[in-house]
This record gives sequence, C-alpha cells and structure tokens, in this order.
Amino acid sequence: MSKLVIVESPAKAKTIQKYLGPGYDVIASMGHVRDLPENRLSVDVKNNFKPKYDIIKGKEKLVEKLKDKAEKSDGVLLATDPDREGEAISWHLAYLLGLSTEEKNRITFNEITKSGIKEGMEHPRTIDQNLVNAQQARRILDRLVGYKLSPFLSQKIRHGLSAGRVQSVAVRLIVDREEEIRAFVPEEYWSIEAKFSPKGSRKVFVASLYGDENGKIKIENKEQSDRILSELQDAEYVVTNVKKGTRRKSPVPPFTTSTMQQEASRKLGFQARRTMKVAQELYEGVEIAGMGAIGLITYMRTDSLRVSEEAIQAAADFIKETWGEKYLPDTPRHYKSRANAQDGHEAIRPTMPSLTPDKVKDSLSSDQYKLYKLIWERFIASQMANCIQNTVQATIQAKNYIFKASGYTVKFDGFTTLYEESADEAKKDEGTLPELENGMPLKLKEIAGNQHFTQPPPRYTEASLIKALEENGIGRPSTYAVIISTITAREYVVREGKALKPTELGEAVVKLMKERFPKIVNVKFTAQVESDLDDVQSGKTDWVEELKNFYGDF
Repeated sequence: MSKLVIVESPAKAKTIQKYLGPGYDVIASMGHVRDLPENRLSVDVKNNFKPKYDIIKGKEKLVEKLKDKAEKSDGVLLATDPDREGEAISWHLAYLLGLSTEEKNRITFNEITKSGIKEGMEHPRTIDQNLVNAQQARRILDRLVGYKLSPFLSQKIRHGLSAGRVQSVAVRLIVDREEEIRAFVPEEYWSIEAKFSPKGSRKVFVASLYGDENGKIKIENKEQSDRILSELQDAEYVVTNVKKGTRRKSPVPPFTTSTMQQEASRKLGFQARRTMKVAQELYEGVEIAGMGAIGLITYMRTDSLRVSEEAIQAAADFIKETWGEKYLPDTPRHYKSRANAQDGHEAIRPTMPSLTPDKVKDSLSSDQYKLYKLIWERFIASQMANCIQNTVQATIQAKNYIFKASGYTVKFDGFTTLYEESADEAKKDEGTLPELENGMPLKLKEIAGNQHFTQPPPRYTEASLIKALEENGIGRPSTYAVIISTITAREYVVREGKALKPTELGEAVVKLMKERFPKIVNVKFTAQVESDLDDVQSGKTDWVEELKNFYGDF
C-alpha cells in the first residue's frame, strides 16, 4: 500500500510524484471541493454565522474517487498550497475524507524542488485552524455583503447587478480619480531652455533657466517669457559654478506578489491574472530538458521580502562567477518586509539561481520565459553591488539670469548591468555634460520659450491600482488579480489602453453605495477589516466575534 498525497493541481501532482517516487500516490483536488452553494445565503446568521457547505457542483465524482483512494491508502497527507485558501481546502478535504484535524497530516512546500519537498515531508503538522477561520470569516463576510447588496443594486440601478466587499472599494478608487481628473483646471506655465557648447568644442548640452539673482522664477505666460528672451538677446554666458559628486543607487528588493504584478504589467504588458497564471505554472513545475519536472520559482503568493540564507549564498556564488568579486556588495543584502506583511513565505525568487533564463528557455512557453527572466533578474540584481554614478551640476550666468544643467556618468554599473526597475511615469533623463570649469565662456546655439500646462492626475493602470490597493491595506496578495478581473467583467470599469476608466454604471454604483452604504466603500474601514482578518489568522481574535462586529454595523 502507498500513502495518498493530495495537492491542488495536476501539474503540481506530477512534479511532486517524480520526487516522492513509489510508495506515494499523488493526486489533485482541482482546487476547492466544498463551498457555500451559490443559490442561497448558506450562512446561519442567528446561529453564530454557521456556514452550510456543500460539495461544489461537478466535483461529486472526484470526491468519491478521493474517498476511495483514501480508504485504500496507508495514510493521507494534505499538501495543498501554503496559504489561507490552501489551508481551507485541506480542512474541507479532512472533513470529507473523515480525517482527524488533531493528526499531523498537513504538509506544505515553499518550493517544488527536491530539497523543498524533502523539507515539507519532514515537517508534517496539524491543520492550522486560525488560518482556516480567517479564510472562513473572509468567505462569509463576502457572501453576506454580496447577498445583501446585490438585490439592492438590482432594484435601484439595473437587474442582475452584484456587489463585492473589496471590489466595491477598488471601483471607488477609480471613480474618485476620474472625478479628480474632471475637476482639474490646467494652469499655464512656461520654461526657457538653451543649448550651449563650450568655446572651441562641438559638444552641445542643454540648460534650463532657473531664476535670477533673487532666486527661482515662475514664468506664467508668453509675455513674461518673451520679455526675458529679449533681455537675454545679446547676453554673454559664463559657467560660474561646477559641482561634482558621486551618488549610489541601490537595487530594489526581490519580488512580492504585488511588485511582480506591477512590474510584469509595466515591462511585459501582462494583466495581473495572466501574471498569476504563469507564476503558478513556474511554481508547480515545468518539464526541463535533461532535468524532468521542476518548480522554477518559490511560492508566488507572498508579501514578505525574506530570503533564505542558502539562496543568498547561491546568488553570491553565481554573481562572483559571472561578473567577478567587485559585483558583490560588502555584506549580503537582507530586505525588511512591510509592517503588516505575512512572513510565512519567502519573497518570490528562482529556486535555483544558477538556472539562468537562457538555460531553460527552450523548455518554457514564451510567457513562462518572460516572467521567469523577470523574476530571476530581479532576484540576482537584488544581491548585487550598488551602481555608482559621477554627477555634475553646472550653474551658468547671463546678465542677472541663472541657468542650470545637470548630468551624470556611470562610474561603476553594479546591479544595473543586469536589471533596472521600470517607473509608472517616464522620467526626464539627465544627459552627460562636456567637461566644464568655472569662468568658462559658452557659445549659445539656440534659446526658446516653451509653453506647458499642469496635468491632471493620471488614470490608474493595473500596476498603479495594485500599488494603491497594497498601500491602503485593501485585499491581500492572492486577491489583486481577482479584484481587477471582477470589476472589468462586471463592466464597472473598462480598459482604455493601459488605463482603467469607470463606466457610467460603475459611477452610478459608487454614488449609490456612498449614499447608502458608506462604510462598505470606505477605504479605511475596508483596510481595518483586512487587519481584523489578519488578527484571526494569527490567533489574536475570534472569527465569530469579528463577524458579529462587522454584521452589527452592516
């Protein structure tokens, strides 16, 4: 007889089966097997919010098969994903298969590799009831909100509408931003830019008018700009101050779920859902030529920046071998997670830093390769030396006006030889400046005034919305992709290029919710609920009490 190991997906089952070998039968539950039925509330509010679970429609045969295998096996190990949802799936499986929750039959894998599986198998534990209760509380909260609000919206706005607890706040953020954009009144301003070259040199550089002897000038219109230009008509331009310095640029930390989704959106154009699907495949295991099925990255739902010492050492060995000793920082880098981060998992990193993207490219799909390359480069760069830049700032005098120019050259590329983070908005780049010195006369090549208008705040993109949700403490790493998919599927929000724009329907729903259910669309209130659920997860508070507090208000 063999031991039965239950995981969530067939891909994960296949990879784990390879490592465990004979004596184990690894089978997939295909996600959740039991849930609150769709067609009724399924929560007994008067009886301490007791949930009424049923086997999910279409999963009956699978559950029978699992029961049959469990009866014939030498013991059952529950190896679903190492998070809130995974814990709940194991708990439901234990109930359906008649397993004791007192027994050490729960195992988790932070990475699906030989060492990761050995580590998990050596540390079986009992099901973590706090994690399960946090998941149940969230599920019940969402059901209560959805079931009470959806009929109200259907009656007031349009038949068939539904509302979600966290989705409603996300739509509100997008609607509030749209209102800011509409209310925005652009202001005119001007800048004056000049192109110079040092006498006797052909190198041209740009400097901007900063101000006059009294300080900085704000140019508000064309008349003011033209007046300054006429005053400068026959001016002589002289370098009056050259300030040289160095600055250090440090690498960014390895990915969390949120930063991975943001960067994949900016660099690869992936929507959050696509990123998570590909990350799941890389975690669960991919067939690599000559190596068989192997999990290429650690668990992809995490908000921790912790990295194991072995991985830091493996990265250091790779960096030293590839670029040499000088590309290593003086001491290995450790990053500090956010205050309310769940520290159960490491940051997202390659399981084997020596397995470069090029080595596995032929075994991966295009999406898998792109995302693996992003994760691998980000992690390796996070353990590399700083980039050191030589900076130059020059002040140029013309009559009583002052121009400024700045630039830099790279003294040592450090981590930037491999990876640099993208920004949401393109920043104006500094150029390189020719060799300048005090008292040096300059030749004016051209000078012009440019009209500008202040810009409204930009619409959210997927990347900036995920960032805002995380900063406001709304949702958790596992929910960002679902939130965005849901609000676009319900047509509360549409995509315009990369931007997320509210529809008339989305605006109407938010307006009504603000009037009638202000707490549900209140950012601080929703963040507090998330924090309360974290307290349930860590065993600080009782889940039924949390539900009572919420429902009383609601």
